[in-house]
Amino acid sequence: MELQLALDLVNIEEGIKLVKEIEEYIDIVEIGTPVVINEGLRAVKEMKKAFPSLKVLADLKIMDAAAYEVMKASEAGADIITILGAAEDMSIKGAVEEAKKQGKKILVDMIAVKDLETRAKELDSFGVDYICVHTGYDLQAVGKNSFEDLQTIKRVVKKAKTAVAGGIKLETLPEVIQAQPDLVIVGGGITGQVDIKGTASQIQKLVKQG
Repeated sequence: MELQLALDLVNIEEGIKLVKEIEEYIDIVEIGTPVVINEGLRAVKEMKKAFPSLKVLADLKIMDAAAYEVMKASEAGADIITILGAAEDMSIKGAVEEAKKQGKKILVDMIAVKDLETRAKELDSFGVDYICVHTGYDLQAVGKNSFEDLQTIKRVVKKAKTAVAGGIKLETLPEVIQAQPDLVIVGGGITGQVDIKGTASQIQKLVKQG
């Protein structure tokens, strides 16, 4: 089980400073969609340069022009690139093909997908690397979480790895781990805490124990 740190509400300098503090506890650092919108793919490039031993995920949430955007993110140093499960099949297949060419991985974000089971089966057959159940900010605000969704996907996926994101923190982590995802994505559950280093260390310990 791997741990991914999601950086959403920072600029590049703040992001790098934050990752320096907890680099030893994480496997993947995510340049979140808000950061990409504010800073562009330069944020990916700077993060990879600062931490060559960490995997960097570019959370582009691609919806169209998939092969081109995967190519651009790869050039910037991204190891994993995200596309939306709600995108057209052709777009997802194009993303997978380009990622293979570049030696990169595709994570499909299932945010707003209504029929998780059917879509997860389809995505699995397209050869995506990760399928991620994701409760976005707007649904977290009304108390939704992704844990049940994760179990749904785990049941049907044969080849792809599974990931879970959205509002995960130290207190809710045991429930997440029970569902056995391959990748646990934590944002504010680490970055919004007073003791960032201590929290990251505790979360990593639980994730690695599985």
